[in-house]
Amino acid sequence: MDKVYYCFPGGKFKVLTMSYDDGKQEDRRLVSIFNQYGIKGTFHLNYGLMDQDIRINKEEIKELYKGHEVSAHTYTHPTIARCPSEMIVEQVMEDRKGLESIVGYPIRGLSYPNGSYNDKIKELLPHLGIRYARIVGNSDWFDMPKDFLEWKATCHHNHDLLELGKQFVELTKKQYLYMMYVWGHSYEFSRDNNWEVMEEFCKMIGNRDDIWYATNIQIVDYMDVIERLQFSAKGDIVYNPSAASAWLVVNDEKYVEVKGGQTVQLF
Repeated sequence: MDKVYYCFPGGKFKVLTMSYDDGKQEDRRLVSIFNQYGIKGTFHLNYGLMDQDIRINKEEIKELYKGHEVSAHTYTHPTIARCPSEMIVEQVMEDRKGLESIVGYPIRGLSYPNGSYNDKIKELLPHLGIRYARIVGNSDWFDMPKDFLEWKATCHHNHDLLELGKQFVELTKKQYLYMMYVWGHSYEFSRDNNWEVMEEFCKMIGNRDDIWYATNIQIVDYMDVIERLQFSAKGDIVYNPSAASAWLVVNDEKYVEVKGGQTVQLF
C-alpha cells in the first residue's frame, strides 16, 4: 500500500520558531542575530506601553520587525484571568488596532500577559480575531501543539536551550513533524549577561537546509492548508482548495508540491 505524509514547505519535516515578548530595546540586537542566521521570530507587543523609554518606539517597529511577525500581548499587559470579559475584549482589540495601524497587516496571534489565561479567555479569543495564543512553561520536546490557543513552547532560552537545540538538529526520522519553539524576553539577555547563549544557538541551528524557519502565524496558517487538503478514496489524487501550496511526500521518496487550486495525481 502506498504511503503519503504531510511535510512542511520544501518537503521538510522540522520547523523552528521563536517567540519574544514586551518589545524592549534589546529586541534590536535579537532581531539582528535572527536575521544573520535566517531565523524567524514572533514579537508580542503592548501598544499602550510603547511610549516608555525602555521599549521600541512606534516609528521603528515596522522596519525593525520586517520579515518577522508582530503579534499581540494586550494593550497594557494586565493579568487578564482576573479581568472582566469587557476589559479583556478592550485589551486585545485595542492592542490589535494599534499594532495593525503600524505594521499594515492583520494581527492574529497573542501571548498571554503574565502567562494569565483560562478556558473563558480561550473561548473568547477566536471571536476577537486571535488564531493562536502562547502560554508560559517548557514542554522539553518537539511535538506539534494540540491546541493553538494553549501553545506551550519547547523551552525558554534559559532552559536547556543548547542541549535541546542539539537534539533538534540531530533528528533524522522523518515519520513525524517536529517543531522547536523558543520563548523569552530579550531584556533577559542583558539582565543575565548571556547573549552568547542565543548567539551560539542561532549559529548551530540557523541557515540549515533541513529546517523550515517560520513565524508563529506561518505555522498556524500552513497547518490549516494541509488540513484542508482533499484526497480521493484511494489516496492517489489530492486537491488543494487553499491559495497557498502544501507539501507531501509519497512512499518516503517522492516530494510533491500541491499548489493552490491544483489537483495532483500522487501515484
